[in-house]
Amino acid sequence: MRYMLIHCVAGEIAERAQLDDATENELNAWVVEMTSREILLHGDRLRTASDATTVRRRDGGVLVADGPFAETKEQVAGYDVIDCADLDEAIEVAAKHPTSRLGTIEVRPFVSG
Repeated sequence: MRYMLIHCVAGEIAERAQLDDATENELNAWVVEMTSREILLHGDRLRTASDATTVRRRDGGVLVADGPFAETKEQVAGYDVIDCADLDEAIEVAAKHPTSRLGTIEVRPFVSG
């Protein structure tokens, strides 16, 4: 089953241009392990919420706004798409990711079909 891991961290962490060396090494090790286990399908870091553009359709028109839709203390910093046998394995995979100690990871299954 495919799951998306949505990585959320505090704004000050998301705004850092680079991760510290220990976290970068931990992330690289996670990528190597999950790739070798054929679990990691795709993933990437995202630029900060201040670089976001929000698009909405209302009353027949398109509304475009700079920045995130909502002000929050945490920002979505990245994502991974994984393929696991079940939710238990997806949780194990998420728990090994550095974001699980820096912030939170939402584990969300894809709609089948």
